[in-house]
Amino acid sequence: MAEQYVYIDGNFVPRSKASISVFDHGFLYGDGVFEGIRAYNGYVFKLKEHIDRLYASARTIMLNIPMTKEELSRAVVETLKKNSLKDAYVRLIVTRGEGDLGLDPRKCKKPSVIIIAGSITLLPKEVCERGIRTIISWVRRDPVDGTSHEVKSLNYLNSILAKLDANAYNADEAILLTPNGYVCEGTAENIFLVKNGEIFTPPTYTGALPGITRQVIMEIAEKNGLKTREKLITVHELFNADEIFFTGTGAEIIPVVEVNGRTIGDGKPGKITRLIREEFQKYTAEPSNGVPIL
Repeated sequence: MAEQYVYIDGNFVPRSKASISVFDHGFLYGDGVFEGIRAYNGYVFKLKEHIDRLYASARTIMLNIPMTKEELSRAVVETLKKNSLKDAYVRLIVTRGEGDLGLDPRKCKKPSVIIIAGSITLLPKEVCERGIRTIISWVRRDPVDGTSHEVKSLNYLNSILAKLDANAYNADEAILLTPNGYVCEGTAENIFLVKNGEIFTPPTYTGALPGITRQVIMEIAEKNGLKTREKLITVHELFNADEIFFTGTGAEIIPVVEVNGRTIGDGKPGKITRLIREEFQKYTAEPSNGVPIL
């Protein structure tokens, strides 16, 4: 098996030797931002949108990325080329950099940029095709008046606690509610439900991430004549949905067939979910939606 290389601050380092300082504030405090990006058949999917979102996250936490958007985009492509990957998952990370054991960001003189390219399998293919079992976690999504939910920060403890909850109940995934009890999202996915042929998803002001895949799905639905709108979703509406599915860069489209022991629809992925999955696969295969790995 060929050696995997990781991009660290302008250099390609073999995976076995890839490291950062134990004093890096990304490691010590989760002080940094990241993006998960996909490459399909030699094209980096929605690279510009991911880079733009990364810079927006960094701006909010006053983190100066030491590269231009164009340089960072090239670095993503070069990392894929270095690893001879055409279909891959890319984790792009920017940390505050090395500091000391104190919190003060002024001690961190230079941010670090790390790019990891490889594969990701959130769930076995057969599980995704038949649909997944979920629970509503006791963990509530962090309130939006705290750390901005639009920042993809390195601190995912809120989601990890919910994932542990799902594991404890032998469920495939957890659904998080807002502090007020409305449906928000999965641990790392946006959520959609279908009722009477109409598609609904929680608005981002609930704390749901403004996902790039989420936006693509809404565009696909519209092109296929499906009405899609944002609305506050109650647990009652979730239990009584005809169909439910998750979306995300890593997840792509995952049907949900059970919530808290309640069967959704007929217990199988619904026709609208199947249509969305098929159209999404076509969308990702279209070269115009990506940047070539040349």
